[in-house]
Order: sequence, then C-alpha cells, then structure tokens
Amino acid sequence: MLFEALLHEKVDTIFGIPGGAIISVYDELCDYQDKIRFFLFRHEQGATHAADGYARSTGKPGVVLVTSGPGATNTVTAIATAYMDSVPLVVITGQVPTSMIGTDAFQEADVTGITMPITKHNHLVTSIEELPRVIKEAFHLATTGRPGPVLIDLPKDVQIAEGEFNYPNDIDIPSYRPTTRGHPKQIKKAMELLKNSKKPLVIVGGGANLSGTMDLVNAFIDKFGIPVVHTLMGHGVNPRDERLYFGGIGMHGTVYGNYAVTHSDLLIALGVRFSDRILGNPKKFAPGARIVHVDIDPAEIGKNVRVDVPIVGDLKSVLKEFLNFDFETDFSEWVKELQGVKERFPLGYRKGKYIKPQYVVEKASELFPDDTVVVADVGQNQMWVAQFYRFKHPRSFLCSGGLGTMGFALPAGIGAKIGNPNREVLVIAGDGGFQMNIQELMTINRYKLPVKVIILDNNALGMVRQWQQLFFKCRYSATLLDDNPDFAGIARVVGINARRVEKPEEVDAALEELANSKSPTLLHVLVDPRENVLPMVPSGGNLAEPLTDAPLDSGIVEKIRGGSDE
Repeated sequence: MLFEALLHEKVDTIFGIPGGAIISVYDELCDYQDKIRFFLFRHEQGATHAADGYARSTGKPGVVLVTSGPGATNTVTAIATAYMDSVPLVVITGQVPTSMIGTDAFQEADVTGITMPITKHNHLVTSIEELPRVIKEAFHLATTGRPGPVLIDLPKDVQIAEGEFNYPNDIDIPSYRPTTRGHPKQIKKAMELLKNSKKPLVIVGGGANLSGTMDLVNAFIDKFGIPVVHTLMGHGVNPRDERLYFGGIGMHGTVYGNYAVTHSDLLIALGVRFSDRILGNPKKFAPGARIVHVDIDPAEIGKNVRVDVPIVGDLKSVLKEFLNFDFETDFSEWVKELQGVKERFPLGYRKGKYIKPQYVVEKASELFPDDTVVVADVGQNQMWVAQFYRFKHPRSFLCSGGLGTMGFALPAGIGAKIGNPNREVLVIAGDGGFQMNIQELMTINRYKLPVKVIILDNNALGMVRQWQQLFFKCRYSATLLDDNPDFAGIARVVGINARRVEKPEEVDAALEELANSKSPTLLHVLVDPRENVLPMVPSGGNLAEPLTDAPLDSGIVEKIRGGSDE
C-alpha cells in the first residue's frame, strides 16, 4: 500500500537508512527498485537534509524513510530546518507495534510528540484502513498552501497488516482551506500605491522560489521599472535591466540595499516573512514607507512589521493580477539615487598575502554556469556566498535560513545533485559546519555523484569568532579550530578527487580544475582567518547604520597557524 501510494504521488526517489522497526517496508522496497530510486545515507540527519535539498532545488517533495527511536530522532534537526524554511518533506518513520507503544520498548520514541512543533502535520497510523488516506493527506499538506514537512509514524504491526487498497483521488480536510487568490480590492489598493509612489522597492523572499514564480517576479519588476532587493532566501532575481538590482538586505545585506529599504516610500514584499535578520530594529525599519505584503500564510502578515495593504494569496495568482494593470511609471531618479549609493559603497574586501574567501566565491561565480545550484552551509561562508555569488536563476541558492543549521550543505548538495543530474552542484562550507556531516562524503563516493565541494577553512567557528572579536574584546572562547584535519586527505581516502590550496596564486587554477571536473571533487582552501563578513548590522540595530569596516585581529594567524601577520 505504501509504495503504491508513493507511485500515485509520482514519487521516484527516497532517502533514508533502514532499521528493525522499518525492516518490513525495506523488504518490500526490493520489489520497487525499478520504479523508485533509494539512496542510502550514513546518518538520518544527512538523509533528511538531502531530501530537503532535493525538494528546494526541484520543487518536488522530498521523501525520507527511517526506523524508530534514534533513527526517527536523528531526523529532528533536519525536519526543523525544513519547517523553518517552508520546504515540503514527507518523513516516514518506523514505530514499535501498537500494542507496545507506551511501554518503553526497545527503540521506542514518541516521534509524533517530539516533532509536533516542527511539522506542518504528523500522524501515528493505528490501522491499515486509514493508511491510504493518511498518505494522500500528507502529500497534500506538505505541498499546498505554505509548504512544510509532514511526518507519518508507521508501527510494525500496521506495516505487515493486509487490506484492500483504495487510494483516494481527492482529499477534503475541512479545517484546511488555504487562500490562493488575493482579494481584488487589496490588489487594486496596492497598485494605486505603486502608481502614486516616487520611491518604490520590491523585496523578494523565499516564497518566490518555493512557489515557482521568479519569472513572474522579474516580469513585474521589468514592466514597472521598480528597483528590487531580496532576502537571504530570495536569491534568483534577474531583471532585464541590471541597474534595478540592489542585492540582499538585512544584517549582512549590501549598504545600498539597506539604504533602498530605509529611504523608500513603498515596499512591495513578495513571499517575505520579515525575520529579525532582515528587520534589525523593527521600529526603524522603512520608516517612511507604506508596506504591501503578499503571502500565502496569513499568520505572517503583520506578525513582525506593520502592513498597510495585506494580500493573502498564492504569489503566482497575485502577480498575474498585478501584471494586468497598465499605467506609466518613471522611477529613473530613484534608480539613479540608488546607483549613486552603490558606487559609493560597493561590496569589497582587502587584498593581502592570504587567500581571501570573498575572492574564492567571486571567482567561482565567474567559472561555474549560471544555472549551477550552489548550496552554502551556515556562518561566514554562507554570507560570503550571499554577498559575492550572483544568482540569476530560481532555486539556485540553497541554505538553512531560518534555523541556521550547520552541517546542512554537504547532504543537501547531494540531494540537489540527485534531483538535478544535468545541473552543476557546488557546495561551499566552512570548516566547522563541514565536519558536522562529513560522513556523507562516503555517500557521494558510493553513488559517484559529481558534486563539487569548496571548504573555506579559517580554522574557526568563524561567525561566532567574528562576534567575539567585534563585541567581546577578542576573547575567543571555544571558537578556534587549530586542530582541523586535512580535509583533502580525508576526501581522497574515501575515493574523491581532492586538492589542498594554501596560497593565493594557486586559487584560480584550482577553481578552474574544480569547475571542469566531471567527477566528485573537493577543494580544501585555507583562507585568511582574520576576515569578517562586512557590512554588518548588529542584532537589533538600524539598517541605516551598518558597520562597514573593522580592524583585522593581527593575532589570530599566529594563534591558529603559527605564522606571522602581514
């Protein structure tokens, strides 16, 4: 029943690890290997992150199959990662027989109770009769409205039960009726505000990627000539006129992007949840702007910022309505003003005798194809990718935005490659996060997946070290990783091409080799450990007052690598 239902839902790929409480399902999987691909991972967290990367990059739900107890609890961090970023997953966990639930049986855990706060819905299946409906509901809930993870807990006795398979064609959940069409009056109000605006700005969020509407976003920007910025999850905006593009906003946004927010008179937010990392100080966010907020989830509208025109609905539907309006606009003076700020405060970094992580990212952006899927980990590496890699296609930049999960990048990159075999997949991670799921290098080798990996090794938990330098008087408590292994050597041992890069003059050739490789390849790049991510708006700060410079801590190189500073 389970596998026939998965085929009804057009599932052709599953990620997971078997175990005693799911062994009957894995036995049945043998009979479906010609219809459903299964990928064995080395850890359940890795398998679930891989399903997440698969879902983010393809738009299809990722499916995970694991055992009970520790197998199920190992998925929790990855489920929470998907939940925070609204990623559709269906996680199927084995469970002890229904007669033994609550007896502290071997490898028993209340996974539905554990995951209730981090799933869109979950369900403990107690009878074979309800199984087809539960599976149909799971996929419907995971993929409609605001997407998210759904968990199905499947006891052993239900797994081996027999019954008649009647898979429902439709589903009816009375309490679940997501609004998909924006209210016509609200849409008209929004367009009236645009018509009378002098300094409008579009903010694009992750919802534009999740809903597959980036082409409509670009069409809207192009039609009315509106400047555009994006959140961390909203990369992929590509207006015909590049002068309309002003990069990311928020804590590590561009100076000119944050300036645009601060000095606009109208914000049109598309699929944005206005997180604290975007707002800074909510009381000083866009002080002179009216705000139009379009989102599928009514709970997000007005939650963190005041909203003048709320529009609840599917972004695709609302944008099509926006594009039906015809009126002349001329925001050239506003664009000119923003371009002037961009010229005065460009993104940049100091040159020097050590490899600069920003340069590595910039060069990779030049060498890899435009449609490459880039998967960043969390921390400084993530922000450097967000700042210095130019993404021109939707679903091209994957990272853990809401939860900030270190260890996300490597397994999520594997999932992205499985889902996109004809696109390049580039994983960029820091040395700290990379070690949290390093075991999945074996998964890359097992399936000979040509994933490309760059480790930006600054011998530190870099973002925390940066905060310690800037706000804690350089007291580096538990952040310096001066005992890192040779990651290139580890990769070679498990069968992956790898190279260690230590000097600036080696970077270009190494990146060209990586970009041209047809096999899984890893670069271990020793970057300047003193570098910080700038500009930076301190937590709760004013977007109009970013920190744009900070002295390099001259003692870090000697502490970590025993070398002298320049």
